[in-house]
Amino acid sequence: MKGRVVLYTGAAGGLGLDTTLLLLERGARVMAVDNDLAKVAALQDAAAGKGELIVSTADLSDLAGFRATLDQLIATTGGFDVVINNAAIYPSKPFEDYSIEEHQAVQRVNVDAGIVAVQAALPGMRAKGFGRIINVSSITVSGGWANLSPYVASKMALIGLTRAWAREFGPDGVTVNAIAPGAFPTDAEKIHPDPEGYSRMVLDAQSIKRRGTAHDIANAIAFFASEESGFVTGQTLHVNGGWTMN
Repeated sequence: MKGRVVLYTGAAGGLGLDTTLLLLERGARVMAVDNDLAKVAALQDAAAGKGELIVSTADLSDLAGFRATLDQLIATTGGFDVVINNAAIYPSKPFEDYSIEEHQAVQRVNVDAGIVAVQAALPGMRAKGFGRIINVSSITVSGGWANLSPYVASKMALIGLTRAWAREFGPDGVTVNAIAPGAFPTDAEKIHPDPEGYSRMVLDAQSIKRRGTAHDIANAIAFFASEESGFVTGQTLHVNGGWTMN
């Protein structure tokens, strides 16, 4: 991936850091967008000496502000070769307790910000005849998940966009794929009232009897971001240890 420019939202999070480091090690220039300052600092420390990392703390809920940030980054870098839409929020409570505004807030960060990112990157990708778009969905779309309805809806929307974009952008040399991570021991699991019991449930459900690691996700994303995936588009790869099978 030497010389490729990657835009990566949520790059400093529990599943983002390892992917960012792997892409840097493979020669990519990574434009990381994340507003968790502690995690951003940890990412910058981990990435020191590994390659070119530019960090933005743009607020993805401010779509106009995010687009302005992207336009500035494009002016600096010459455009993005790879877009990884990974950032997400996941409030948890019963469906009837969500307001419509809360549903819309999840959609804005988890889906609409990705649309903005692709709209910013696509002209440059088309001009080059090369592009890789990777949407990070979730295992929750396979079976539904109680108390996370806005999140599940947003992650299913990304799969729909993956398929529509793949069909539309393919003639221009741009591939679009999604990954659907299973349950990984990150901060997201802290929403569960019994983390140990949840971990046992995950292992019981999986065919592979170990918890997934951030590097498992990094390998999948790196494949879709590379030249090697050039004949794969419109697909969703489930990285979940054989919990669900599609």
